[in-house]
Amino acid sequence: MVEPIIYSLALAVVQLWALPASTRLSDLNYLLSSRDNAVESSVLQGRIQRAGANLQESLAPFLALCLLAIVTETDLEQAAWIWLIARAVYVPCYLLNIVYVRSIVWVVSFGTLIYMASSLL
Repeated sequence: MVEPIIYSLALAVVQLWALPASTRLSDLNYLLSSRDNAVESSVLQGRIQRAGANLQESLAPFLALCLLAIVTETDLEQAAWIWLIARAVYVPCYLLNIVYVRSIVWVVSFGTLIYMASSLL
């Protein structure tokens, strides 16, 4: 159960830090600044930000459910992997604007969280 937790945190680092920074590599002054002033974002940068916000909304419940599963010795490792895979697939679907698939992937990840929570009751 520890592996999905570690990989979900790695996904967060990539999605919340590496992807946004990679779109600003040509603007090194902005990357090194305190970013007090907002700069104009491209469509892709906006998608990266929104996908990252979506991950932040579901990462905390996922981590809490994983920790509860460890403490209660409930086997939810397969569900944790499903959530992680769905979240990893969600990123390119969002960035490439694959609308319907993205929505299905989101439902899978959210449904997995519901399954994990109900399994702990």
